[in-house]
Amino acid sequence: MSRLNEKYTSEIRQALQEKFQYKNVMEIPKLEKVVINIGVGDAVGNAKALEAAVNDLTIIAGQKPVITKAKKSIANFKVREGMALGTKVTLRGERMYEFLDKLINVALPRVRDFRGVSATAFDGRGNYALGLKEQLIFPEIEYDQVERVTGMDIIVVTSAKTDEEARELLTLCGMPFEK
Repeated sequence: MSRLNEKYTSEIRQALQEKFQYKNVMEIPKLEKVVINIGVGDAVGNAKALEAAVNDLTIIAGQKPVITKAKKSIANFKVREGMALGTKVTLRGERMYEFLDKLINVALPRVRDFRGVSATAFDGRGNYALGLKEQLIFPEIEYDQVERVTGMDIIVVTSAKTDEEARELLTLCGMPFEK
C-alpha cells in the first residue's frame, strides 16, 4: 500500500467525516482517478515528437499511454480527421496514489518560483485540473534524453460533490495550494 493511500485510510477519511458531518461512510470523498494528457501539436509535421511524448508519459506514469486522434479535420492547422495529436493515460488504484504522492512531494517542489498550485481550478463537481509547463520536474526524466520540452495537463477526479469538499480532500493529501 502506498504512503498516500495509507494516509487516506488512516487519517484523511476521519478528518473529512468530522469536518463535513457525513452520516454514511460512503459519502466521504475519495480519489477516483488521475488523467494525464500531453497534447503534441507538432505531431502533424513531426512523428517523432509524438513518440517522444509517449515515451516520457510511459516513464512518468508507469503505464503505457493511449494515443489520442483528431475528431475533426481543421484545414488552418493542417489537421485531418484521425491524425494522432496527443497522448493520455488514466491512473487508478495504487498507481494513482503513487503518482499523486510523487507529484505532491517530489515534482511540484522542483518547479521554478513555485508558490503553490491554483486553488480555483476546480470544475464545480469536485474535480481538479492542473497544468504543468515542462515534464522535466519529474525525477525519472533525464534532462539529456529530452528532445523537446512539453507541458501536460493533470486532472484529479474525486467523488466529492462540491469544490469545497474536494479542496479539503486534496489539502489533507498534501496538495500545496497558494494562499
